[in-house]
Amino acid sequence: QAQLVESGGGPVQVGGSLRLSCSASGIILSIRTIAWYRQVPGNQRELVARISSGGTSDYADSVKGRFTISRDNAKNSVYLQMNSLKPEDTAVYYCNVPRRFPGDSEYWGQGTQVTVSS
Repeated sequence: QAQLVESGGGPVQVGGSLRLSCSASGIILSIRTIAWYRQVPGNQRELVARISSGGTSDYADSVKGRFTISRDNAKNSVYLQMNSLKPEDTAVYYCNVPRRFPGDSEYWGQGTQVTVSS
């Protein structure tokens, strides 16, 4: 059974940086598109960034220029470098492996809390 484990969240001051990690077991991340989502209580999960198996990435407008998604295939891990953090970045961040086609499996991590305060 595939498992995703996020780490690296925590409290940080406005303007600070954090690097989130998503480590996988039971699934090879290098051949999959991987995404980071975030969720604030009461709101839907928001796509933050994703990276294709080929390394192409895209970002939500709200994080462009501040966040960078990357992958280390040797470590079967994906990262989200978050710089210039703002209070509105406060959320639970989730690693996601989306379905490739109907009937395929989708995977989520348990989430890691990021709290940005002034």
